Amino acid sequence: MSSTTSPRAPGVSGEVPPPHVVEDCLGLVQLLSDGTVKRAPATLVLPNDAPPPDDAPDAVRWKDVVYDEARNLSLRMYVPSAGGAGDCGAETKLPVLVYFHGGGFIIGSFASPEFHAVCLRLAASLPAVVLSADYRLAPEHRLPAAVEDADTLLSWLGGQTDPWLADAADLGRVFVSGDSAGANMAHHAAARAGAASGRRLSLAGCVLLWPYFGGERRTASEATCPGDVFLTLPLYDQMWRLALPAGATRDHPAANPFGPEEAAGGPGGPAPGELPAMLVAAGDRDMLIDRVREYVARVQAAAAGNNNRRVDLVEFPGAGHGFAIFEPDGEAAGELVRVLRRFVHGGDGAASPAPRSV
Repeated sequence: MSSTTSPRAPGVSGEVPPPHVVEDCLGLVQLLSDGTVKRAPATLVLPNDAPPPDDAPDAVRWKDVVYDEARNLSLRMYVPSAGGAGDCGAETKLPVLVYFHGGGFIIGSFASPEFHAVCLRLAASLPAVVLSADYRLAPEHRLPAAVEDADTLLSWLGGQTDPWLADAADLGRVFVSGDSAGANMAHHAAARAGAASGRRLSLAGCVLLWPYFGGERRTASEATCPGDVFLTLPLYDQMWRLALPAGATRDHPAANPFGPEEAAGGPGGPAPGELPAMLVAAGDRDMLIDRVREYVARVQAAAAGNNNRRVDLVEFPGAGHGFAIFEPDGEAAGELVRVLRRFVHGGDGAASPAPRSV
C-alpha cells in the first residue's frame, strides 16, 4: 500500500507505540493510529493504453485535462465521434455531462476501469460531451474538500476555451451528475451554483444516480439491509466516519443536506428550491432507497408551483446500489441510459413524465 499522512493528533510525552490500524475499508484504504493513510495500488485505465479499434461502434475520443493546477486535479474529457447526435436532431454541438464518480468519498478515480467504461458509454449513447472528474479523497482530505473541488471544476468549465469543448460542447446545456458519493457532490454543486452570483456557467439540470446521503436516524431500508449486497450498513457507517470532519455525525450537512444541522443554520448549502431540473435514479433494493425518496419528496415540495422545474424519480425494481456500475450489461443499466437520454435531450422546461418504476 502507498502511504500518505493526515494531520497527527497531539501526542503525550514518552515513548510512542508503533502505529496500528484504526480503520480498514475493504482492504483498499487503511487509517493508522498516527494519522497515516495507506492505499492499495489501484488498477487504472491510462491515456497511453491501447485505444479501441477503428471499427469500434460509437467511437469516442478522450483525453485527460488538469482543471486545478494547485491541487493537481484532473478530469477525463470524452467526446463522441462526429455525427454522434444520432436521432436527437441535427445538433452541431452536444450537451455537457459533468460526472463525479462514487466510492463513499474514500475510493475510486475517473481512471478506474468501471467508471471509464460508464463514461465512454454515456458519451456515445446519450450522446454528450462527458467530463469525468477526480477530486480529493478522504480521509486524507475530509469533507467538504470534495464539494469544494466540484465548485472549482464548474468555475473552470465556465471560462474554458479548450478546443475540444469549443468544437463539440454546448456550454449552455451543462448537466452536473454523479453516482453514489458523486451524486451527493452533484447535489451540493448544483445547489451552490444556483445560489452563486456572477457565475459564468448556468446549469441545465442535475442527475443523481443512487445518491449517497446520510443521517443519524435509521430509515427502514437501512435497518433491514441484507448482508449479501455491496453497500451494507457497517460499510456505510465506516465510510461516513472516514469522510466526515473529525467528530461530525451523519447529520452533518455534507451528508444530510436537509437534516437537523442544516435546519439549525449549518453550512450545508442553499434550500432545495434553488436546485435546477433534476433526475434521480435508484434501485428499490438499495439500502438508501428510503433516504432517496425522502430527498426527492423534499425537492419536489420546494419545486411545487414551478411548471418549469422538473423533479423526476425513477426506480428500478430488484436493482441495488450501483447497479449500472456492477452490472453494466444488465437490462436496468440499458434502461437507465435511455432515461438519461430523454432527460438530457428533452430540453429545459420540457414536460416531465410522471415519476415511475421501470
